[in-house]
Order: sequence, then structure tokens, then C-alpha cells
Amino acid sequence: MAAIEYALINIAEAGNNIVSTPQLYGATYTLLAHIFPKRGIESRFAVSDRPEDIEKLIDENTRAVYCESVGNPAGNVADIEGLARVAHKHGVPLVVDNTVATPILLRPIEYGADVVVHSMTKFIGGGGTSIGGMIVDGGKFPWRKYSKKFYMLNVPEVAYHGVVYVDHYGEAAFVARCRTVCQRNTGATLSPFNGFLFLQGIQTMALRVERHVENARKVAEFLRAHPMVDWVNYAGFPDSPLYPMAHRYLGNNFCSLLTFGVKGGYEGGRKCFNAFRLFKRMVNMGDAKSLSCHPASTTHRQLTPEEQQKVGVTPEMIRLSVGIEHIDDILADLDQALEKAKSGVEEPVAANSKGV
Repeated sequence: MAAIEYALINIAEAGNNIVSTPQLYGATYTLLAHIFPKRGIESRFAVSDRPEDIEKLIDENTRAVYCESVGNPAGNVADIEGLARVAHKHGVPLVVDNTVATPILLRPIEYGADVVVHSMTKFIGGGGTSIGGMIVDGGKFPWRKYSKKFYMLNVPEVAYHGVVYVDHYGEAAFVARCRTVCQRNTGATLSPFNGFLFLQGIQTMALRVERHVENARKVAEFLRAHPMVDWVNYAGFPDSPLYPMAHRYLGNNFCSLLTFGVKGGYEGGRKCFNAFRLFKRMVNMGDAKSLSCHPASTTHRQLTPEEQQKVGVTPEMIRLSVGIEHIDDILADLDQALEKAKSGVEEPVAANSKGV
């Protein structure tokens, strides 16, 4: 979240606005919809992730277009080339959260994105042991050309020795200011040990993602055939409305984050969620371990029902981050949890050491 915040406040301030696709992670939506406005930064959410709907909201005070390459938990795949084209037409950068897709499946800068953010806590680390974020600056946006909009990169910076970022750092002007102004003065720095853990995770990320993708496909097929499942949102199904854009940007390697609806609405979803054994009931994703989440009662519970609907969350939805365990074990756990949801038998939720 610090990476997202820094990437945006680095170039936006009171009186400016950020234009975003509507399908966002819950905390990101809260940051844009409720935290930024208190600082005078307006967030504008388009009615869809289509470039034409984004363009309608851009004006002279817009400082960035923002999207998730693969929406969490919505599963939509953004048209990065189209969004970049619209953003650049109006002289603003495209900032992309690429956490779900990872650099293994998708590299947004190659499709025109200017700045990419990642939660390293997820697939990059792979073990759920550390919290960290990453900002990747493509180095191609012409900050000097739009010097009035982005004056903070084009005039002496009083917060850092009077440096003019476009002169001193050239193509790295944006990320240099992120580090020397945003991070240096607000302190979201990574500890050496967490940095070490992330470096270990990066070594196996490519292999892990390959297994994630393979297992997710088999899970989606299993769920689609299960009588207790109303629907499955998986971009790898050729008849899915998500498939054309997903195939364009991901090829045949569809992400391991997927959602499905349990029959029985909110209570059906909650009972299934509480019955998981192998799937850890955690709001994280991208672990080597399989993780499950009931967004309506966890990650997105702070949103109103209307806001949940806008970001793609429904009461019966279960979000799965499919891990790299043996597929037979994964499917067996899904089956027993769905059977408990059907029978109405509710698993007691174990308290942690603090009794929560």
C-alpha cells in the first residue's frame, strides 16, 4: 500500500485528481475513495475498465490513470495498451498494479504503462513471511514536456537539496523523487531481513507461478462441475467474457487468483469459507500455500453493499489463491468444504493466541 500511495502522491497534490478503473483491491479502493479526498486529492472511478470510460473522466487536473492489470478479486484483465493510449493523449502517466499477474505472466511497461507497482508480499516473496512493496519506473514518460502539470519534477526540490529531478536523474526522475521525498520523509522502508527473504522468494518465483497456473486451471474446472457452485469467475474459460483480454495479455497462462459463488448466498459463502482445512483462511494471496478469502466479510467488509458491487464483490463469493500443493489435496479440501456448506454443518473457527 505504501508503494501505491507513493507512486500517486509523488505527482498529485491538493486540487488534483486520479482516474481509476473500478475493480480494485479493497484497501486500494479505500485509499483512493476515502483517504486521498481528505488530502484534497479527488479519485474518480469509471463505470468500467474500458479506455473510453476512463477518458470521460480525465480533465486538466488529472495527474494519473490507475488500474490493476488483473483486478483483485474481480479477475478482469485491463486493456493496458488502450489505457496507456488514453492517458498519454491527455499528458498523464498510466500507473499499473501488477501484483496478481506478476512479471512472470505480464510486463505492463512493454504495453505502454509508465509506472508499475507490486506487492512483494504476494508471489514475489511466496511465503507470506514479509510485507513490502515495489515501484518500477519505466523511465519513458516525458515529465519535462508536461512541466506545468508535474512541476515537482521540473523545479528545484526544497525538500531535497534543491535538486531538479529531470535534470539530475534523467529517466529516473520519477522514482528518484519517490525515494528521496516520499519514502525518505515518511519512512516506509524495508528491513534488511525482509529484503533477504524477498530475494530468496524471487529465486523460485518463475517455477512457482508455473505450478500456480496449472493448479488453478484444474480447480476452476472442478468448481464449474460442482453442484454447490453457482458460478466460477476464471479468465481461462473460452466462454468467459474475460477471456479475450486475458488471452491477449496473458496468452494461455491464466492467473491463479479466481473467485466462485457458493449456493446459499452470504451464509453459504461464509460456511464454505469456515470449513476449509488445507486452504488457509487468510486475506493474503500469492503464497505457495493455497489461501481462501470471503471478501464480503473480510477484505471488503468496510465497503457498503453498493461499493462492494462496484469493485466486483458479491455476498456468496469466495476468492481463492491457488497454491502449489498436490492437486488431489487441493480438490479434496474444496469438496469437503462445499459439502459442509450444503449440509449446514458449520466448522468452529479456531481462535489465535490472543483469542481472536
